[in-house]
Amino acid sequence: MDLSLDRPEGYLFVRRVGTRSVTLIDRELQGSFLLAPDRVIEHWPVAAADTLDTGHVDSVLALQPELVILGTGVRQVFPPAAFMAGFLRKGVGIEVMDNAAAARTYNLLAGEGRRVVAGFILPGG
Repeated sequence: MDLSLDRPEGYLFVRRVGTRSVTLIDRELQGSFLLAPDRVIEHWPVAAADTLDTGHVDSVLALQPELVILGTGVRQVFPPAAFMAGFLRKGVGIEVMDNAAAARTYNLLAGEGRRVVAGFILPGG
């Protein structure tokens, strides 16, 4: 049987999720970041889900998502209601999950050509 590696082309994808890092294609990131199919915004100033506020909403919406996936680390942690409401007021859906689930969901949606933006919170921001 022939086996071949089917590598996604045309968008940035998550290859691996660790407890303290996320690997995009072949680059390991150790600080929180935003990920869209066409770009990555490193040094997203977020150290924990409970520190998210309405100011963070604008930086995510600047990437023009139709859906936002928020990875909150090793465990799912819901951010403050004001942060969540900032997306809902603009008609943009948001889902909160742990980083591993966020990576799987992002890869699936980006692979389908959807305009998804994922925020990954990593220890130390």
